[in-house]
Amino acid sequence: MKKNLPVTQKEKLLAKGVELVSATDVKGITTHANQAFVDISGFGQDELVGTNHNIVRHPDMPPAAFQNLWDTLKSGRSWMGVVKNRAKSGDHYWVDAFVSPSFEGDKIVGYESVRVAPEKEAVARAEALYKTLWSGPKRLRLPTLS
Repeated sequence: MKKNLPVTQKEKLLAKGVELVSATDVKGITTHANQAFVDISGFGQDELVGTNHNIVRHPDMPPAAFQNLWDTLKSGRSWMGVVKNRAKSGDHYWVDAFVSPSFEGDKIVGYESVRVAPEKEAVARAEALYKTLWSGPKRLRLPTLS
């Protein structure tokens, strides 16, 4: 797993009502990032577009969570979850993410994600789950959105 550094453990809060929007190709290379995503991530458009979306992966996120996301998306279904992302500065921000495959006919050609500020209770649940994932089986079966 890619380990993005630095990490400060300082939180940046995503403002309520702000939507972070991005799109990737099937390999996870960012093809679009809106200005709100650029602003909170601290990465420029030129650093995001053309780069793997995992540039914002926080090392606290367990691999099992992303395995569940990718397994769900590759099966043609949408995924929802609370994710801790890392900004370029090393600070982090939490998002409530909705990710969907993009299709041309029956073929998946990419993925689109819209992320908003999560409720504090959702972050607390996610932190507890991710702690369990780090200490338990690496392929824990997580619920998916149908």
